[in-house]
Amino acid sequence: MGRSNVIAKKCVLCDKLKYNGETLLTYKIEFPEFTSSCYKMSVRKVNMFCLEKALEFQYYCETVLFDEAVQLYNDAIANGFPIRVFEAQLACEVTYLCSCIISVYFDRYEYTGGAHGNTIRTSETWNLRSYGLIELPQLVRCLPDYKSYVLAMVKAQIAKEPDIYFENYEELIYENFNENSFYCTRRGIVLYYQQYDIAPYSSGIREFLIPYTCCVINPEKLCCVS
Repeated sequence: MGRSNVIAKKCVLCDKLKYNGETLLTYKIEFPEFTSSCYKMSVRKVNMFCLEKALEFQYYCETVLFDEAVQLYNDAIANGFPIRVFEAQLACEVTYLCSCIISVYFDRYEYTGGAHGNTIRTSETWNLRSYGLIELPQLVRCLPDYKSYVLAMVKAQIAKEPDIYFENYEELIYENFNENSFYCTRRGIVLYYQQYDIAPYSSGIREFLIPYTCCVINPEKLCCVS
């Protein structure tokens, strides 16, 4: 398979929102834009998805989140408290860009006060040839079933450094498993868990690499399927 003819660039929306001359909210929103000579229609749809995701978050920042910041500002002024500046970010990372495959994740971060902010990750992997989202069972075909296989891999990796996880992690990796929480890299599939799912906040979003093998398919092979 030849090199990808899909090219990615990163676009950014950012602003500082003020009230009574005070900056109450800053936001920075990243989203990818792709170009391709072979998959123009599919790439257009992927670009629309990413743009809509960015604009939806921008609207949320400039309305819901900013309204909350203004309310907190008014309360702070009335009670002599320090002014708290809200922060919002949408960071994107293209993790796989080869042949007809695009894989990307978005980290949505919000800080509205307290000791720290919160991040939620989402991800998508597209087959541009068919313009369809690739699902985990399409890539993991190991016995006895894809879920048992990947969770066994997760458990084995956690066992190497169990102290950074909750004590009942064996139960939590099953309870909080989400088959949509993955992205592809050149080395393998990365399965991830959100903050607090299986470990304390200090451990961050936990990632587990599931290498490509005879039963874990490199998504590039799907480009050859008619």
